[in-house]
Amino acid sequence: MVRRTGTGVVTDDVIQYLKGQHETILERLKAVLRMPSVSTDPVYGEGMAATREHFLQRLQDMGLDDVRLLDGGGHPALYGAWTGAPGAPTFIIYGHYDVQPPDPLELWHTPPFEPTIRDGRLYARGASDVKGSTTIAIEAVAAFLAVTKRCPVNVKFFLEGEEEIGSPSLRKIVEQHRDLLAADAMISADGGRSSTDVPTVSVGNRGIASLEMKVRTAGKDVHSGRYGGAIRNALHELAALMVTLHDAEGRITVPAFMAEVPRLTAQQRQDTAALPFDQVAFYADIGGSSYGDSVYTVRERLTLQPTIEINGMWGGYTGPGSKTVIPCEAQAKITMRLVPSQDPNKAALAVRRHLEAQCQPGVTLAFSEISGGSPAFSLAPDHPLLAAAMAVVERTTGRRPIATRAGGTLPITSIFKEMLGLDTLAFGFAMPDEDVHAPNEFFRISSLHDGLIAWPLLLAQLARYKPGDFHRSA
Repeated sequence: MVRRTGTGVVTDDVIQYLKGQHETILERLKAVLRMPSVSTDPVYGEGMAATREHFLQRLQDMGLDDVRLLDGGGHPALYGAWTGAPGAPTFIIYGHYDVQPPDPLELWHTPPFEPTIRDGRLYARGASDVKGSTTIAIEAVAAFLAVTKRCPVNVKFFLEGEEEIGSPSLRKIVEQHRDLLAADAMISADGGRSSTDVPTVSVGNRGIASLEMKVRTAGKDVHSGRYGGAIRNALHELAALMVTLHDAEGRITVPAFMAEVPRLTAQQRQDTAALPFDQVAFYADIGGSSYGDSVYTVRERLTLQPTIEINGMWGGYTGPGSKTVIPCEAQAKITMRLVPSQDPNKAALAVRRHLEAQCQPGVTLAFSEISGGSPAFSLAPDHPLLAAAMAVVERTTGRRPIATRAGGTLPITSIFKEMLGLDTLAFGFAMPDEDVHAPNEFFRISSLHDGLIAWPLLLAQLARYKPGDFHRSA
């Protein structure tokens, strides 16, 4: 029976059911972690297909309607709905089934696609980002349907297959299926917690823009003995260009890029400082050292300030031994993390024009096609999504959570806001130290337990609102 409590149509029976299903759910999670769903590499096509089939079957088995693939020309998204709560709000529940490549394989302590539990941690590629939290969201809805035969709110699952490659097909999918994706707001299983010991709720994330470039200095590679000292070296020139993006302390030196970055408000700085942060441990954990504008704290640099980062540089000879060559061509990839008020296209153009202006005579610089960027996203302080999440986290932890911004990017938040008018609550259960995108990624078993309590409470809490409560002007 459904028990009405202080949070609305939440049920102790559903939570008890999920506790009893914990081992079964863990085994389901392990099964999907064994599937190598790497979206960026065609070699993993079978793994992507197997993962789609796994989730499609699960959505069908739990009793959702209209379960299908939404194809935008790349890796399809998965859709399934339950809309049997007339008068209640409707939420897109978002997750993604693709993962990052496992490389470098030699640094994994156990095989990346063979989930292994050690010290209360489930190690596997995709465990934290984001198959663990996606599984929590699915199982919470499944439990309501199994125990009470209904869900407190209407839900539409949208499981993307291209999040890890910048969501190139997402806009086309949304354009083709606007009516299908109509909802009042979105809850994302992606976007985790900001601390391992302090309760937090995410209120936004940085945006992203990217560039790929090629420098040429001659028509062909030449012998370094015959030509060295007399012609330009493409790698030297590329390195010189990259150096112009920052000063010695790490401050960005591209005026047009920084022109749209507003000064931090006292409230922003106060909110950021509210989260305890051990700077010494932060750097020690990665064996790194401080870099960036010292006017801002490390936490402010990580969440409230933009970045320009070189993700890769290559050219010339990189094989074993020596080859005395002067390369005529060198390439680089750059990404920029953006703050609210920065437009991705303008930001990328500002960096591009800066680099073009720095080119020396005889050096040509060409830019390749890149995937579209995403602006930063923010959830209003008085938004009902935030109020519901704060209430649930406080109830489950016994402590008032801190509102935090994420330094990473979740493209769907800005795209769904722009195209569908939906705000997003990021309610994932990953922790910041779980080595996402790196060898030995893991997800805490305790997070699975915590999420399977919090998600049913959140859905019930959101049922207190009317559909119109979630619609805000852009």
